[in-house]
Amino acid sequence: MTDLTDPILDRANLHLILDNLKLGIIAHTPARIITIFNKEAERITGYSKEEVIGNDCHIVFKTPFCGPKCSFLDGPPQFPVASKEYPLNIITKDGSARQLEMTVSAIIGHDAVFKGVLASFRDVTESFNLSLKAETLSSFAGIIGKDKSMQDIFRQIRDVALYNYPVNVSGDTGTGKERVAYAIHDISAYGTGAFVPVNCGAIPEGIVESELFGHVKGAFSGAIKERKGRFELAHKGTLFLDEVAELPLKTQVKLLRFLQEGSFEKVGGEKKVSVDVRIISATNKNLKEEVKTGRFREDLFYRLNVIPIHLPPLRQHKSDIPLLAAHFLKEAEQESPNPVPKLAADSLDILMDYHWPGNVRELKNVIQFSVVRSRGSQILPSDLPMEITRDKDVTFGPSDREPAQKIIPTRGKLDIESVRAALKKAGGNKSKAARVLGVGRATLYRFLDQNDEIKNYMDQF
Repeated sequence: MTDLTDPILDRANLHLILDNLKLGIIAHTPARIITIFNKEAERITGYSKEEVIGNDCHIVFKTPFCGPKCSFLDGPPQFPVASKEYPLNIITKDGSARQLEMTVSAIIGHDAVFKGVLASFRDVTESFNLSLKAETLSSFAGIIGKDKSMQDIFRQIRDVALYNYPVNVSGDTGTGKERVAYAIHDISAYGTGAFVPVNCGAIPEGIVESELFGHVKGAFSGAIKERKGRFELAHKGTLFLDEVAELPLKTQVKLLRFLQEGSFEKVGGEKKVSVDVRIISATNKNLKEEVKTGRFREDLFYRLNVIPIHLPPLRQHKSDIPLLAAHFLKEAEQESPNPVPKLAADSLDILMDYHWPGNVRELKNVIQFSVVRSRGSQILPSDLPMEITRDKDVTFGPSDREPAQKIIPTRGKLDIESVRAALKKAGGNKSKAARVLGVGRATLYRFLDQNDEIKNYMDQF
């Protein structure tokens, strides 16, 4: 008879069970020596058990798998921490990028003593790539959008998060540059560190250097004690320099020196301060034009603009308006104890026709305003702000409208034949096609989004 209490058999059964899990499993001691590494972990990371077992996980994997996000970077915690869940991009042994969902837990013994760490992770790379390819991903890292331009932004965020290269996010005011910067921070190896945003245009020129780099006691009148700057506060995390084009030239020199050397001197100090910080900058100005006019250093531009990401204005991805509006209504529902009204179809049509100079931020403000103003179960056109309903760009005179007898019949609902004919008549212009069909723009967008045949037809325009 088999002795089921045999510890050797217990260990064999444990490893057999772990090897049949569809999750990667790693366990290590308080000294970070790996004791368990199952088959799925081998498959995902590209490392074999022989290379891993008995070794320090930080030496084996390095960053970004074992990096600033690790709870044990500076040794075991003083008190066992709760489980942590976070997304993580890694580079496998063969150099390929994988996207993981990671869960890390402390192993606590019967004597309440910290025994080590158990990490489980799932590879979501393929499902993410398939969603991008099919353009069915509606959100990523807190950013909302299904339009092709936004799917491209999702790819860029995922790819750049793996590397600590400076990123410059450009785009009009209100397009969500800080949101993109935070998304890069959140899924990168620096995600457990602080995200420190700085509006460079809002800091008076006389104190901007002190705000960024700190100062020593007595550096200037009023400096009664030493003070940390934003760079030190962002150590092991991300420093987001918004409106970076507004930095004075003198400060640009010091920022350039930090990007070159990884260290700086506080105002009034002589000692070098080194920090491990990811730099993400943003601007709504054309930095190349700023360089030409002499307001921005060319060498700094090339240092900051290693990975450029440009956010399109909302008017260029209006198909995302219904999705964004629904998201903001859901946020309002979570913040309010009262029922939140739905968006009426006529109101959505008006939002689709507006040109949105304030971009996504303006749309959020409009939804919040309309929720407060609405007195019923729906947000009606009369509940929208006056500047939305009076927008000259969407007011069409008689000469711009199709005569009623020329509207292509839709037989109560849209069909491929009538939509194809309307698009052809409108030269591919979706707004005109909606007017030709006699339907709201949002209705046409929904139909286009659900029919691949029409999507393919649109490619010819």
